[in-house]
Amino acid sequence: MTTLCRLASLRAYTPDTVVTNDDLTKFTDTNDAWIVSRSGIRERRRLADDENASDLALTVAESALEAVGMEARELTHIITATCTPDFLSPSVACILAGKLNAGPVMAFDFSAACSGFLYGLSLVRSILAGNRDANILFVCVEALTRRLNWADRSTCVLFGDGATACVCSGVTRPDDATVDDVICKSDGAMTDLLAIGGGTACRYGLGQPVGPDFFVQMNGRETYKHAVRRMTEVCEEILGRNHLAMGDVNLFVPHQANIRIIEAVGNRLGVESDRVFTNVERFGNTSSASIPIALAQARAQDLVRPGARVLVTAFGGGLTWGAALLRF
Repeated sequence: MTTLCRLASLRAYTPDTVVTNDDLTKFTDTNDAWIVSRSGIRERRRLADDENASDLALTVAESALEAVGMEARELTHIITATCTPDFLSPSVACILAGKLNAGPVMAFDFSAACSGFLYGLSLVRSILAGNRDANILFVCVEALTRRLNWADRSTCVLFGDGATACVCSGVTRPDDATVDDVICKSDGAMTDLLAIGGGTACRYGLGQPVGPDFFVQMNGRETYKHAVRRMTEVCEEILGRNHLAMGDVNLFVPHQANIRIIEAVGNRLGVESDRVFTNVERFGNTSSASIPIALAQARAQDLVRPGARVLVTAFGGGLTWGAALLRF
């Protein structure tokens, strides 16, 4: 049975502080031309010293709730996709529920890295299948700059901070997006290709400095190969099982990790560049928030019109990947 899942009031928020490629030359041996040629990124956002992931989440959650005229106490669930929470426990979702005064709502985080938005859509659809009256606040938030080794030019140039929120339910509202289909996959045999430290495997005593395993670590060459192959495959799979061709898609919104990955996947799928949305130049890789930030911007730029079909896809640490078909 098809589960009706609607995304209302998709909102995005990025911190005010802009970190340019020239700014990064103060921390590491790099330059603007090197970064742009390898990633397409020119700048990214960084949260303030007195902000955490939950603060970004609160700003965007309040905006999403206000847009649909909903009080936090009307929510049944708060779900947060993040790989950079404030703490191992409590979850960002629980902290957010407290800040919103949401009451005894079911609240939890999950981590699927850059595929978090897609995994979240799958979770939301499952919840709505069992409870058509659910009102779910779905947040994607990342404070990745807190887990960057600023001396490692292979990783610190790629990531930025940001957050998105939307209200998910089975109720139809103006300007909603409908989730037609979602596919999520993983390969746990390749956990070493892309990782973020800070968990219990990082064994440090009080007063001891952290080591390299505390920060983002990535095998860039292998990650690139797997990302291009897996995202292409899953896009072909979701189109095939919905009896669609790439020509039936009005806009393609891939994970904004690297312009070379985006171009390679687009070329393999045969999609024209004017149907591919990118904002990686301005925001870098914001992990789980990447796709929904791009979707919010595409709508603001009138690139997603009523009746449009949008294909989104992502790939991240885990390894995880997936794709979804949305209708607006």
